[in-house]
Amino acid sequence: MINTVIVDDEKKGRDLLQILLREHCPAINVVGVADDISKALELINLLNPELIFLDIHMPGGSGFDLLEKIGDRKINVIFVTAYHEHAIKAFKFSALDYLLKPIDEEELIKAVKKAEALVSKTPVSKDAEVLKPSYNTSGNGRLALSTSLGLVFVEIKDIERCEASGKYTTCFLSNSKEIIVTKNLKEFEDVLSEYNFIRIHHSHLINLEYIRQYHKGRGGYITMKSGSTITVSQRKKEEFLKRLNKI
Repeated sequence: MINTVIVDDEKKGRDLLQILLREHCPAINVVGVADDISKALELINLLNPELIFLDIHMPGGSGFDLLEKIGDRKINVIFVTAYHEHAIKAFKFSALDYLLKPIDEEELIKAVKKAEALVSKTPVSKDAEVLKPSYNTSGNGRLALSTSLGLVFVEIKDIERCEASGKYTTCFLSNSKEIIVTKNLKEFEDVLSEYNFIRIHHSHLINLEYIRQYHKGRGGYITMKSGSTITVSQRKKEEFLKRLNKI
């Protein structure tokens, strides 16, 4: 059984989730529910759950605020919210999954199976472990890419570059797949800058791990491992070269 806490300010939402879990996810043991951040923090400190179903918008702070308060603790998190625009930030906090309201039963089951797999491989202890991901060569961290058809989950390490197209962004993956996302490039820059990504042009954000060659010039241009070439703007050149020298 996976000891679980539900955090949602709406009673209807808490009750419905508990019903769905009882009917479809027998491995889940709901040990507590909370309707705000302070109560949730008390429950987590008292019960040390292995999993949290967490809403984002609540009185007294957001779900992200709660994760900041939890600090260095190994807890799996599944966000449950009506607002898909928070998906990228949710996965910055290493969320296990991201469910949109009204909750789809099949998506809930898939998310719980992920939790079961993680708990069975790595039993939760009270040892400190950083919740937020940090970049390393093994590529920790995922993003939920919000497309016109729904959320697509990708490993951050598999993103070669992101290219702006108006209010949309195209993500180019290492397997040559392209995903058009309904977010602007600035939002990707805010999240991915700590994962060895840098903006080299107003329309291009690149993963430094995928650079094959830099060609000198006024601003110059780079060739990526995929063979694509991208101009480096003169305004971004100095910062870009400094980052290159640190690789």
